[in-house]
Amino acid sequence: MRFFLVLIAALIALVPASAAPPPPDWTRTVTMAPDGAYVLGNPAAPTRLVEYVSYTCPHCAHFVAEASAPLRDGWVRRGLVSVELRHAIRDPYDLTAALLARCGGKARFFANHEALFANHEAWMPQVEAYDTRRGERKFTDAAAQMVDIATATGLGDVMAKRGLAPALQRKCLADKKAMAIIAMMAKNAWEDRKIDGTPAFAINGALVPGVHNWAGLIPALPAPPK
Repeated sequence: MRFFLVLIAALIALVPASAAPPPPDWTRTVTMAPDGAYVLGNPAAPTRLVEYVSYTCPHCAHFVAEASAPLRDGWVRRGLVSVELRHAIRDPYDLTAALLARCGGKARFFANHEALFANHEAWMPQVEAYDTRRGERKFTDAAAQMVDIATATGLGDVMAKRGLAPALQRKCLADKKAMAIIAMMAKNAWEDRKIDGTPAFAINGALVPGVHNWAGLIPALPAPPK
């Protein structure tokens, strides 16, 4: 009997222990805040970073290019920080881009957002050229104006490459509920929070004063574990 017990123990020892499940990758989690802002990462992260951005802002484009990968890999992926994106629109071009970024819902938002900024140097000169002729164009409503902006400036082409068909883009650009959400975010940013420019940041509800770039933001973030 003892022989069999020893044999069983030896066989059990040869069976590899079950590997611990890998930690969750929080960059795959996107939720929506009560006011409609999209949030990337662990909803219960100890640090909530809010980014206030304008799509026509070159400093925002620079920040996204510089910060997105290290922020995701160093903080968001491990559940240390969640990132909430808030639209601080300044003009019809910002509104057009924000509506297109939100087109397709939370599953598409952050990739759309980064694609718009990745192509900023291509479409922004077309926006500037369009703006010089804006007074010559007459539209029946805001949606018609934004469809014209998206078509003439290349914003629509950026989203088409993301798989958003023109018909879907037109639907998103006429979405009055989305317009209202974006308008309320802009009011909150400029009038209530009184940000002094874009990009601007808040950590756990408190604005980070005087910081508008990745280098300045890093010291305000929690130190990631090694």
